[in-house]
Order: sequence, then structure tokens, then C-alpha cells
Amino acid sequence: MDLFTQIKMAVSVKEAAEYYGLEVNRGNMVCCPFHADRTPSMKLNEDYFYCFGCGAHGDVIDLVVKLFNLSSYDAAKKLAYDFGIDPDKPPAAIALPKPAALRKPKYPLAKAFQNETLHCQRILCDYLHLLAHWKVQYAPKTPDDTLDDHFVEACQMLDYIEDLTDILTFAELEVRVKTVDMLQKDGMIDRLEERLKRTEKEVDARDETEIG
Repeated sequence: MDLFTQIKMAVSVKEAAEYYGLEVNRGNMVCCPFHADRTPSMKLNEDYFYCFGCGAHGDVIDLVVKLFNLSSYDAAKKLAYDFGIDPDKPPAAIALPKPAALRKPKYPLAKAFQNETLHCQRILCDYLHLLAHWKVQYAPKTPDDTLDDHFVEACQMLDYIEDLTDILTFAELEVRVKTVDMLQKDGMIDRLEERLKRTEKEVDARDETEIG
């Protein structure tokens, strides 16, 4: 087994990011070190990273390449040294990848992936419209006004959700597949869908109260 494969199997992107000083939040997001990032826009998954701000992406070796301006081989050697990986000793058998014949393809049908993408797009677009509405409706009238929670959420999330929507619409297939996978694994789409339903019920209840 070559060094690159050993590194990717032994060290996750998140582990490497934390080891080299990046502050990872609960959603596995970090401020991207590759552009002037004020709010976390880089997503760390188990085996790859993706920045929704500048588009930087890759696996754990690519991360170290970019962080320290190294060649891929030197980055792999640095990871091996820093994480105590002996390239002459193969990982335990349980860590070996399954043979290709036993691996179930993640998206066996293009139609299934298309449906998942459309579902994610619909939820993101609905939430994006809601945020845009909140940013106007709940904007402070004077500098002394206390910021409404809806306005704060809109300011924090609007650009991020817009970037996700653009990725699912315009990005290359590989990036769209990874983004859909991220949204589903993190449960973000489920949370947003539930949030939209709650908001709709709150609006209906408020309308009934006003009518009554």
C-alpha cells in the first residue's frame, strides 16, 4: 500500500485541520485559511474539505499542500511524521477498504441523485427567500434598536445559503455530489425543512389570531 493511501486512511481532514491550528466549530466548519475569511466558510468532512467562499477543496494531503506550500509527496511525509505513521507497516485489516465489488455505489442511479439534488435545492431556496424577507422585515429602525433574532440569523446565514444554492445549480458534478452528501450527512436539510415547517405554522397561527 502506498504512502498516500495510508495517510488518507489513517488521518481525517478534521484531525489534520485541528492538529495544524484551525479552529473547528460544532458543524465542522472553519474559517478558510486560503482567503480572507471572517466567518467559517470551509466545510471539513471525513475525507475531503470544501470552501464555499473561494472554492478550495481536496483531501487531507491537499490540505497540507496548501497550508505549507509543499509538494504532495512532502505533504504526505509531513503527515506521516506528525501523526506517527510508519509507512512500512500496513494499517489493521479492518481499516482496509472493501473490494470494489463489495462497495455499494453512493448514487447508483442518476435519477436518484437528481431527486436528492432537487430536494436540497427546494429547501435551500425556500430558506433563502425566508432569510431575505427577515433581513428586511426585522431590520432595526435606529442604531439603538435591539437586534431581532430573525435579523441576526438572516445576516449570518444569507450568503452561506446562497453559496450552497449556487453550487447545487452551477458547480461541476463531483462538487454537487459531495455537497448533497454533506447536506444529508450533517442533517442540515432535515433541520432546515423542519425550521420552514415551524415558521409556516407560526405564521398561520398569527394570521388566525389577527383574524379572530
